[in-house]
Amino acid sequence: MSTPYPFTAIVGQDDLRLGLLLNAVSPAVGGVLVRGEKGTAKSTAVRALAALMPEVSVVPGCRFSCDPGSPDPACPDGPHADAAGVSRAARTVELPVGASEDRLVGALDIERALSEGVKAFEPGLLADAHRGILYVDEVNLLHDHLVDLLLDAAAMGASYVEREGVSVRHAARFLLVGTMNPEEGELRPQLLDRFGLTVEVAASRDTDERVEVVRRRLAYDDDPEGFAARWAAEESALRERIATARALLPQVLLGDGVLRQIAATCAAFEVDGMRADIVMARTATALAAWAGREEVTADDVRQAALLALPHRRRRNPFDAPGLDEDKLDQTLDEAAGDQGRSDEGRNDEGRNDDDPDPDGGGNDDGGGGGGVPPQADGDRTPPQGEGGDTPSQAPEGAPDAPGRSAGAEQQPVASAEPFRTKMLSVPGLGEGAAGRRSRARTEHGRTTGARRPQGSLTKLHLAATVQAAAPHQRARGRSGRGLVVRRDDLRQATREGREGNLVLFVVDASGSMAARQRMSAVKGAVLSLLLDAYQRRDKVGLVTFRGKDAEVALPPTSSVDAAASRLESLPTGGRTPLAAGLLKAHDVLRVERLRDPSRRPLLVVVTDGRATGGPEPVALAGRAARLHRAEGTASVVVDCESGYVRLGLAGELARELGGTAVTLDELRADSIAGLVKDVTAAGRAA
Repeated sequence: MSTPYPFTAIVGQDDLRLGLLLNAVSPAVGGVLVRGEKGTAKSTAVRALAALMPEVSVVPGCRFSCDPGSPDPACPDGPHADAAGVSRAARTVELPVGASEDRLVGALDIERALSEGVKAFEPGLLADAHRGILYVDEVNLLHDHLVDLLLDAAAMGASYVEREGVSVRHAARFLLVGTMNPEEGELRPQLLDRFGLTVEVAASRDTDERVEVVRRRLAYDDDPEGFAARWAAEESALRERIATARALLPQVLLGDGVLRQIAATCAAFEVDGMRADIVMARTATALAAWAGREEVTADDVRQAALLALPHRRRRNPFDAPGLDEDKLDQTLDEAAGDQGRSDEGRNDEGRNDDDPDPDGGGNDDGGGGGGVPPQADGDRTPPQGEGGDTPSQAPEGAPDAPGRSAGAEQQPVASAEPFRTKMLSVPGLGEGAAGRRSRARTEHGRTTGARRPQGSLTKLHLAATVQAAAPHQRARGRSGRGLVVRRDDLRQATREGREGNLVLFVVDASGSMAARQRMSAVKGAVLSLLLDAYQRRDKVGLVTFRGKDAEVALPPTSSVDAAASRLESLPTGGRTPLAAGLLKAHDVLRVERLRDPSRRPLLVVVTDGRATGGPEPVALAGRAARLHRAEGTASVVVDCESGYVRLGLAGELARELGGTAVTLDELRADSIAGLVKDVTAAGRAA
C-alpha cells in the first residue's frame, strides 16, 4: 500500500482542511462538498484525512464492519452476539463517476433468491464505507438517481436494497466528501442542501506559497516514506487533537443566545427548510470542541455560517455562490442585541415586558437576502418603459428603427425576467444519458417489456422469467413447490424514462434584433430555456451570429450558468448572417455526435428569420436549414418578430428545418396560445 501524503504537509487551503477536520470531529455535521478547479489538493486532502481518523473496532469476518460493542441487528452477516472485535484503520472508499447502482448499494443474486429462497447479497461501496470515508470525485457528474441513493443513505445511516420482494438492509454511516468543478455543471439545489458544509478552493497566487507546494510535492514523490516520517510528529499531534475534540464534543454547551443567532442568520438569508439551522448548530459545536472550549461563541456561529450556508442560498444556477459577510455580521449583531434586550426586559415570572420586534431587529436591507446577489435580479429587469410596447415605439417589423443604424454595434442590454417555459422535446425514443426531457430507454422508469440480460441482471422482469422457466419444469425434475430457475430463464425488464439532450442555442445578435425592448425579451426567453435545460439535466451550447460571421460563444457543456454569463454580455449589431449561424451549429453538432453519439440534439434557433449580407442570403440560409433537416436534427425556431408588421420569416425557416416555430408568448408555460408543443420530427412533411 502506498504511503499517503501527510495531511499536515498540505500548504494553504485552510477552509478545505477545516471543513474536513470538523467532520472528523463530528460526523453528524453531514460531510463536505469541495468546489474548485483541478489541481488544488482536493483528492490529496481527502486521502490524507483517513490516516488521521481513529481506528475502528469491527466484528471479524463481517463484510459490513459491524461494531462488536453494538452490532447491527439487521446485518446480513449477523447475528453477532458476543463477538470479539479487532481493530483496523478507517477506510477511504472512492465512488467512480461511472459506477452502477449495483456497485453502489450492492446486488442480490436473483437466481438463488428465486430458486433457493436465500438472500445471497454482494455488498456495495456503501457497505465498504461504513464507519469510514466515502469520497465522490466529480459528484456533479454522477447520475441523479445515484446521488439520491447516496445522500439518502448518508441521511438515514442505512442502505436498502429491494428487488422483487426480496429486501436487504445494512448500516451505512460514513463521512461523505464530494468534489466538483463548477465549470462542468452544478448539482441540483436539493442535492446541494444534503451536504453539511461547502468550501471553495483555488490555487494560490502567492509565489512563495506555490514554490513551497512544488518543493514539498517533489520531495514526497522522491521518497514518500521519508517525507511522511518527517511529518510524523505533526500528524500524531493532529490525530490526538481530533481525539480530544471528539471526547469534548458531548460537553459543549450550545446556549440560547447562539441558537438565536443561528436561527436569525438562516432566516435572514432565507434558506429553505430547517436543515441549515441544524447543520450550523452542529458545526458551531464542533468548532468549539476543536478550539478546546466547552461553550459556543458568536465567532463559532459566524464561521459555521460561512461553511454551511453558501450552497444553500442559491435559488438557481444563475445565482453567484458565496455569502454577504457584511450582512452576516449585521444579522449576528442584531440577534445578539435582541437577546440582550430580551434578557433585560424579562420579569421575575419569565414574561417579557417589552413588545419584541417581530422582524428580529428590523433589518434595513429590505429583505435582500436569500442568496440573490445585488445584480442577479435588478440587472435582468428592463428599465421603466422598456418592458412592453408603447405608442411612441416604432413597429418592430420595420427594417430598422428610426435613428438606429443596423450596422452599428449596440452595448449589451439586460435581460427580462426569466419565466417557466413549455416542454420542448426530441421525438422518438432515445438511449442517452438519464435526464428529464425526451423519452428514452433507461434503467429507471416504467416497465415496457422484457429481454434477455446483456451482462449482469439489474432489473428482473418476474412474470417474463417465470413464463420462460415454466415449460421446462418437468424436464428439470421439479418435485417440490419451488420453481427450478436457470440463468437462461432470467429476463431483464426494459424500462422507459427520460433522457437529457444537447440543447444548442443559435441566437441572432444582429442589428435587426438590436431594439432594446426586443433583445431584452429575447435574452429573457433564452435564460428561461437555459433554466429549463438545467432542471432537465441537459448539456447546452451557444452559437451567436451577427455582422459577417457566426461564433461558438460556448461549446457544449453541462454548466448552464456559463451560458447565462455569455448571454448577458452579448452585444448586438451588424447584418444578419443566418446561414453562417446554422452552418456553425452544424459543425458543433457534427463534433458532438462523434463525442457522444447517444445524446440526441435539440436545435433552438432564436431569430426573427431575417437573412442579410452576402450574395443570396435567404437561399443560403434555406440550404443550411435543409442540411440540418437531412441529418435528422430536431429543431424549434423561437420567433422574435413582434409589432404590427410581421413578415413570417421565422415560420419559413422552421419549415426548412423540418421543425416548428413558437412565438415568445407561446413559449411561456402559462400561455393560452396552445398546449405543449413537441418538436416536429426531422423529415416529417412540413
